[in-house]
Amino acid sequence: MSLVRRSNIFDPFADFWDPFDGVFRSLVVPSVASSGRDTAAFANARIDWKEMPEAHVFKADLPGVKKEEVKVEVEDGNVLVISGERSKEKEDKNDKWHRVERSSGKFMRRFRLPENAKTDQVNAGLENGVLTVTVPKAEVKKPEVKTIEISG
Repeated sequence: MSLVRRSNIFDPFADFWDPFDGVFRSLVVPSVASSGRDTAAFANARIDWKEMPEAHVFKADLPGVKKEEVKVEVEDGNVLVISGERSKEKEDKNDKWHRVERSSGKFMRRFRLPENAKTDQVNAGLENGVLTVTVPKAEVKKPEVKTIEISG
């Protein structure tokens, strides 16, 4: 349980207990979790998951990441894995940094997909720093109803 403020920005809910605090840390690549503060913000890449009538849509903000640096995979038949790395900017010994707020490092997120996901038809695109992964849903078959005539 953590009741510590995480930034200088006022957050009226910052002092509330978060029951999910730390729950998803195991989904981060272990070397990233221990590699320090520089990668912490990027290692826990924020991803939205929206279910629509025809598909599950995942959106991740990945500014500055090239499509060659991102991997989208389906493992074990129904686990969507989104991973990648934002390279650290090359530093010159003569550089004088006043503030470093952008993060770099590796990230990995896993999502267990529902049974209605068509994992063989997943598609992904990266545009303007937003990765969009679409997982189509199988059509729900309505049960066939057969009327039985009653004799007698």
